Amino acid sequence: MKFRNALLAATIMAVPLAAQAQPITGLYVGAGAGVNLMQDETAKITAAGFTGGGWLKTRVGPAFDVDLGYGLGNGLRAEIEGSYRYNTFHGPSGGANVGGQEQKYGAMVNVLYDFVGLVPYVQPYVGAGVGYQWAQDRNLYVSGGGVTVAARTDTDGKFAYQGIVGAAFPIASAPGLAITADYRFLGLVGDRNYGGTISSGGVSVPATAKLNNDLNHTFLVGFRYAFGAAPAPVAAPAAAQVPPSPVSRSYLVFFDWDKATLTDRARQIVSEAAANSTKVQYTRLEVNGYTDTSGTPQYNQGLSVRRAQAVAAELVKDGVPKNAISIQGFGETHLLVPTGAGVREPQNRRVEIIIK
Repeated sequence: MKFRNALLAATIMAVPLAAQAQPITGLYVGAGAGVNLMQDETAKITAAGFTGGGWLKTRVGPAFDVDLGYGLGNGLRAEIEGSYRYNTFHGPSGGANVGGQEQKYGAMVNVLYDFVGLVPYVQPYVGAGVGYQWAQDRNLYVSGGGVTVAARTDTDGKFAYQGIVGAAFPIASAPGLAITADYRFLGLVGDRNYGGTISSGGVSVPATAKLNNDLNHTFLVGFRYAFGAAPAPVAAPAAAQVPPSPVSRSYLVFFDWDKATLTDRARQIVSEAAANSTKVQYTRLEVNGYTDTSGTPQYNQGLSVRRAQAVAAELVKDGVPKNAISIQGFGETHLLVPTGAGVREPQNRRVEIIIK
């Protein structure tokens, strides 16, 4: 409950500071802290002339992680994660008293995908990872019915896998910085063996404790910083699309992200340009298309041409002779608002109509 309250508080605090989420391009680092819920484990005890076993109940414990990763700018990113988890065993369980601790530490390689633009000011993500984890059991004992099993403090390493679901909350005042909150399911592959003793009636003999079902539910809140991140784009002000003057010889038509279709407002501006072209002497109308820097240069070049073609077709529909129109696409060059790569800037998604 305390963790859920802390997560809710962090989310509420982040809202006034939130910025429009952008895909990560390049190197980033991250760190988180939270809690780990380890599912009850099964233990099998073997010794000369003895075999037994049962469930080991666990308590919630702390968890920490650090990450070093690289984003491709299209939502995909890969990272190396170092993690630490700590839990304790407790009893009674099945009529026996149980105690001890288990701590896990290791490294994972994760691949994640950010859902850019899915939710304003929030960037959900999912991922999966593989790696290696060491599980150290300390002071583990099971006692009941006059028999005590005590395992030595020992460490056993296993291959591990995990699934990740989370969200990032970018901070507008600090480009590249975001608050993160995620859930990670971590599982270790195979049994772990620890040496120890089994004692009864004052006699002790060597024993082996075999543990399995090391499954973990980890909840983390932290921070992530992407190096070289450009300032988050600001929504275009309403004044950017104020109808041009009737005597203007230049008109701007804006487009939605990754679209070449005209909005109702865009059709109004094209209609005004067509009508005003009859009020001035002209030799041709230049229709030049542009994009923002999100997407590849090759894709943006084609998109800018399609936008120019859409505007030209609307001009013809509004009475402008087709042979008086020249079309050209400039892709992500000639930005109206200078930005870095991979930025969705509304004022750069445009077509300019120039009457000459």
